Amino acid sequence: TTMLTIAARVPDHGKLAPWRFIVIEGDARRRLGAFIGAVWGERNKGMDQAAFDAGLAKWTSQLQSAPVVVAVVSGSKPHPKIAEWEQVLSCGAVCMNLLLAASGHGLSAVWLTEWYAYDAAVLAELGLASHEKVAGFVHIGTQPEPREDRDRPSLAAIVSRY
Repeated sequence: TTMLTIAARVPDHGKLAPWRFIVIEGDARRRLGAFIGAVWGERNKGMDQAAFDAGLAKWTSQLQSAPVVVAVVSGSKPHPKIAEWEQVLSCGAVCMNLLLAASGHGLSAVWLTEWYAYDAAVLAELGLASHEKVAGFVHIGTQPEPREDRDRPSLAAIVSRY
């Protein structure tokens, strides 16, 4: 609850709260993983059996890598003064705050989307409304070993001066 409170402390013009959380923990991770695996299996029936079996195992167990997975749902609301873009940025800030909150609590977190963040059947299973989107699945737990950081752009390539 503390981490979600921290995550929700973001710029939110108009106090619209154009985002919400779906906490997936315990057996719910296995049930949703089984559903995701079944959807993947249905969409990939014609592939080589070994590749199919590996893919099915991967997607079925996808939510098992951390004890808690938080789906951050973006749901921009029509408003005469507050652009959808601002609301989407607010949701992105929620995701980033959740990563920082986990780190501040001595935990590790990773923000992923994957194909199932865009799949209509999975979104329906999660109970999303037609105007909502998954901004990301934030996996929260402990990391046995530090992760190697991925390559980042050099500041020279992304900074200019006016």
